Amino acid sequence: MEQVILVDENDNQIGVEEKLKAHQNGGKLHRCFSIQIFNSKGELLLQQRASVKYHCGGLWANTCCSHPRPGEVIDAAAHRRLKEELGFDTKLKEAFTFVYKADFDNGLTEWEYDHVFIGIYDGVVRPSPEEVDDYKWIGLEELKTDIEKNPQKYTVWFKIILNKRDFEKELKLLSD
Repeated sequence: MEQVILVDENDNQIGVEEKLKAHQNGGKLHRCFSIQIFNSKGELLLQQRASVKYHCGGLWANTCCSHPRPGEVIDAAAHRRLKEELGFDTKLKEAFTFVYKADFDNGLTEWEYDHVFIGIYDGVVRPSPEEVDDYKWIGLEELKTDIEKNPQKYTVWFKIILNKRDFEKELKLLSD
């Protein structure tokens, strides 16, 4: 049974909960991470979540997102899931954190303290079919235009992340 780390509004651990239960009955605030991987051309690697996911299946999202396991350090969890979902690893830098809450049509709620990581990678992507239906590299301007035209094709947390940061500036710092 997969568990998530329950946290307070300052990201202090206050317990653990079975993953699905943490998303039911209005949700419980828990720790997660979202990874944005760019290539050297400045394109962002998106994944289309597997249609069998318990929520947001088939929607486009950031490169990788998940939850650390109880006792697992957040950056170690980010590297683990990047390898599990997309078949590669690369240097990551934590860019910022934020809290969001979103209710879904299936009755589940995401209430997450999200640690956002960025990285650069130009190699081969080998997505896990259990996690990812498709993937693509896309420029930020093209992505923002598509989100404006088709917001229903993207996850709520990914749209929040894109509105919170100037990733071009972050990438420059990362590559220096």
